[in-house]
Amino acid sequence: MSDLTLYTNPMSRGRIARWMMEEVGQPYRVEMLAYGTTMKAPDYLAVNPMGKVPCLVHGEQVVTEAAAICAYMAEAFPKADLAPKAEERGAYYRWLFFAAGPVEQAITNRNLGFEVPPEKSAMAGYGGYDQAVAALEGAVATDAYIAGPRFTAVDVYVGAAVSWGLQFGTLPDSPAFRAYAGRVQDRDAYRRAAALDDAAMPEGAG
Repeated sequence: MSDLTLYTNPMSRGRIARWMMEEVGQPYRVEMLAYGTTMKAPDYLAVNPMGKVPCLVHGEQVVTEAAAICAYMAEAFPKADLAPKAEERGAYYRWLFFAAGPVEQAITNRNLGFEVPPEKSAMAGYGGYDQAVAALEGAVATDAYIAGPRFTAVDVYVGAAVSWGLQFGTLPDSPAFRAYAGRVQDRDAYRRAAALDDAAMPEGAG
């Protein structure tokens, strides 16, 4: 029995964590949770009080938030060679936190119909949607991958964000985003993870 357990749902950010698990290649157990029922059940709330997924349990360690799971797995299993090398750390952490913070805030606020008034942009951590997206586009266009020419764990998180943004129209369909999404999706681990989550989708979903 593996000491890695991933709590997830195929219609959630758990797909990011699943991709990371497949990249690392360690055996893991999956607990599929449903919105509004098992995700809010007392036994799961004892693990993650937010009652959401993904959540990774590794022995006695509990890790929530998809970006944190990506970073944790890369460091916990260094043989997968997905953690940053010394010269990659700046870009790796910079864009991992930028994508999980400012970019997600900008996209979510726009989807909710909220736009930061230009005169109030200094109060928002991301300034404005266009500013945040332009910064992310520049990051994916700088090199083959976010931290340089080598794929690392940050590319799982940012790659998923860009791929979903293109799929659902929350990011502009620019050549830089399209090319980057194509590179990160052209991986066996990505294909395995997508196939596993697609197979777990509830009947009639999608």
